Formats: sequence, structure tokens, C-alpha cells
Amino acid sequence: MKRQLRAHLAAMCLLAPAAFTLTALPTTAAARPATPEVSSLEVASDNGVNPGSRLQFTLQGTPGARASVRIRGVRDPIPLRETARGVYRGQYIVGRADDIDTGDKIRAILRHGNRTVTASYDVPPGLRTVAVAPPPLRIERFQVSTLERVEPGADIDFMLEGAPGAVAVVDLPGIANNVQLREVRPGHYEGSYTIRRADRLDPNGPVVATLRAGNRAVTANLNHPLVVADNRRQEADNRAPVLRDLTPREGDVVPGGPNTVVSGQFGDRGGSGVDPNSVRIMVSGRNVTQDAEINPRSFTYRAPLPPGRHTVDVTARDRAGNTLRRSWSFEVAAAAPANVPIQILSHTNNGQVDGNVARVRGRTAPNATVDVRVDAVPPVVGQFGVAQQLLSRTIQADRNGDFEFSFTSPFPVPGTRYDVQMVAHKADVTNEARITLFQRQG
Repeated sequence: MKRQLRAHLAAMCLLAPAAFTLTALPTTAAARPATPEVSSLEVASDNGVNPGSRLQFTLQGTPGARASVRIRGVRDPIPLRETARGVYRGQYIVGRADDIDTGDKIRAILRHGNRTVTASYDVPPGLRTVAVAPPPLRIERFQVSTLERVEPGADIDFMLEGAPGAVAVVDLPGIANNVQLREVRPGHYEGSYTIRRADRLDPNGPVVATLRAGNRAVTANLNHPLVVADNRRQEADNRAPVLRDLTPREGDVVPGGPNTVVSGQFGDRGGSGVDPNSVRIMVSGRNVTQDAEINPRSFTYRAPLPPGRHTVDVTARDRAGNTLRRSWSFEVAAAAPANVPIQILSHTNNGQVDGNVARVRGRTAPNATVDVRVDAVPPVVGQFGVAQQLLSRTIQADRNGDFEFSFTSPFPVPGTRYDVQMVAHKADVTNEARITLFQRQG
């Protein structure tokens, strides 16, 4: 049986989208006796196959089956639903990534049990060249879930209804990036945002939705407050918030390092809560608020602080206007050296000494202690033993790190070897140096 695809074009008034209906003969059809059958396929478009246009499909065939349509240039199959016996309908909004053109194939697929039939049709030239006015770009409704309090972890849900096939975003005051909404069904967009610790959300600022299609855009402002205030609770809130769990605590001595952490926890004892935008943090007279992580429950500031005493001043207000001010101080200790240098200045390794008294000068970390040991080894075993300890003592370097010691050999025999060992200590850090000296010949 020949299947025919009929086409007609109906113009509507300027305020409504124009419609184009297409029917065409299948170019191929595969069916066997007792298999489902596709009788006809109709395609309607309100704007050709341009991005944002709506394609509507009507397929007639064997009832009680599963129907879908595939179009070359569209990635996913388009499902159809049986709305009457043997009549299947569905729609698709053309996206920017789609590439449908004249001569592309439209395949109607009908599955009944374990049997499948397909019918292929061509996209005729008229579907691409339909001249109609674009549908009006408008936002019908914009809603945002309200918050009792702006705090990290709180979710804000968005819903927008308007023209289909567009891009929808929401601009939240104080949030760097726009919130992208997803079109969950034609013309219905949804999305959500979770407040982060670093956000500076302004609950009194404008919340703006934008719907964009091509070079056209339309906006809508939220017509109700983002935060629902409990006026009764605010009227009863006449107690100032507090700052507790301080780090470092008053009078603490903390080690120096790349990051000293200054933090505290806000408490409002069931009041209206601290407003993060009101928090001001001063460390040793410097305003560090912009560099701190602040939320209604706490603040944290991390930075390398020089050794010495530091003061912290924190001021804040709760949402009822009650003021908090807290000051305390702590001390940063000098950072422990990563290494204690040690250097011999007076001799080189394997150098020679004259006489029976040798003086050794060296340099290490300022005020470090140095353990010194000197052993003498004769050139011939048996002259005065295998080895003899000449010196073992601890000395302290001066404020420049300079130190000096001497040792005396009771038997300054030419060729005698002196093994000199020095171990420097400071702030639980040690370093070792060794040098070998020889008694000069003749």
C-alpha cells in the first residue's frame, strides 16, 4: 500500500507562530506479514527547522505499539505517545547543535512485541524555507524559593516559564557566576544553587532572570523578598551576639609558619543570626576582612604572620542590629630554622697544623650550641696508642654565629692525623660537620 506524505502551509496572525504541515511518501519501508505497520507520518513546524522551532509529529499505524521518530541531524530519538487508537503524537524543539536540512531522513519506528517496522521519509525543501515570524520571547512566570536565613549549605530553587528552546539564567546579587537553568520540558526551566562559604549573597539585592534566544533577550525581576524575615523574632531579639572558640586563644604562643590560622565561632543564642556582610576583622591594625572566610556561624583567616605579639579586633551585627565587638591577643614564636648551617673558616679539609696547639674557627646559626670532639691518630700504630681523644666539649656561638676552639696534642709527631667532629644544635634542629687535619712534617 502506497503511503503518501501530504504538505500544507497555514498562515496565522502576527501574534501567533505560523504553522507548516508536511506529509511525504516513504522512500523505504520494511515490513512482513503479521508485523506492525506504519500508515502515515505528518510533521508540523512553527518556524522551519531553525533553533527554537517546535516540530510536531503525528504517526498512524498499528495500535498498542511503541513509536518513535529519528531525524538525521538530531542525536537522540524522539518518542511518540499513543493519544488515540493507532495515532501517536510527539514534539521536539530544535536545538542549536541540531543540523537538519533538505534531503535528510526522517525514520518512523513502530515496535510491537518483538517485531519492529521502520519507514523512511525525506525532509522536503519547504520545511527549511518556511517564512514565519519568530515566536515572541517572553517570561510568563519567575519564582524562587525563599530562605529563612542566608547561610552556607542552604539551597535556593528557581523556576521559570516562558518561550521554549531558549537559554535561561538567574543573577543572584553577590554571587560571581550566573545560575544556569535547565529546560525540563518545553518552556519550563528549573535550577538550584547551594550557598557556599565564600559567597557574599545580598538578600536585599535584585534577583534577575534572563531568557535569551539568539540575539534577543528578556529579563524579569523577582517580585518577592529572597529572605523571609521573622519580624516577631527580630523584635524580641535585643541581645548582642557573641564570639567564642577563639583560635589562637587569649595569650597563646603559636609557632610561626606559612599559615597562622585566626578563627572564631559566632553565637546568637536563638536570635536573628549574625549578618556576614557586617563582619569586620582587624589583625594588628590591618583590615583583613576581604581575605577571610566568613559565614553566619564563623570566620577563618589564614596568613603568614611575623614573629611577635598580634592583636585581633572583630566587630559584627546580628540581623536585629545588635552589635558584637571582641578583642584579644596572642604571640607568634620565631619559626624554627629548617637547618643549622655549620662552616669551618680557619682550615680546609686535609689541611696541616703547626706546633702542638691548633685553633679552629667556624660559623653556624646565631646562638647555636656546638659539640666538639677531636681524636688524634698517630702515623705509626703503637707510638701512643691507636687513637687518643684530645678534646670533648660544648661551646656556644655568638649572636653572629661565630665560634672558636683549640686543642693541644701531647705528641705532635709529624703526620699525626686529627679527626675533628662538630655537631651544631638549635631549636631541636642539628647539623654535623667533620674535618681532618695533619701535623706538618719537619
